[in-house]
Amino acid sequence: MKLIYIAGAYRAPTDEGVEANIAKARDVAIRLWKTREWAVICPHSNSSHMPIDDDIVLLGDLEIVSRCDAIYMMQGWDESEGARNELRLAISLQLEIYDDGLLTEIAGYVKELE
Repeated sequence: MKLIYIAGAYRAPTDEGVEANIAKARDVAIRLWKTREWAVICPHSNSSHMPIDDDIVLLGDLEIVSRCDAIYMMQGWDESEGARNELRLAISLQLEIYDDGLLTEIAGYVKELE
């Protein structure tokens, strides 16, 4: 199995929004686990509602990405500063990049980084 990291928005203006983001990431994680091809890291579940400073969690997430084989960019990733940073790192490490059918947007983002 390869190790894949799920990147996408966690924070939201409301508690309901945060819960919706966690649920979406969990659904992606379940779908990937069921393929039997991936061991899945879902940071939304890993640190949800823990009383930890965002800065520490975001740094830890980058460390986790650095140990993965691939990253999965959830729809709306481009609205999340954390997910954008995770994608930057994944690109620099030449990880496999997967998404919810938004490869054109990711390609455009990669061009901006060059």
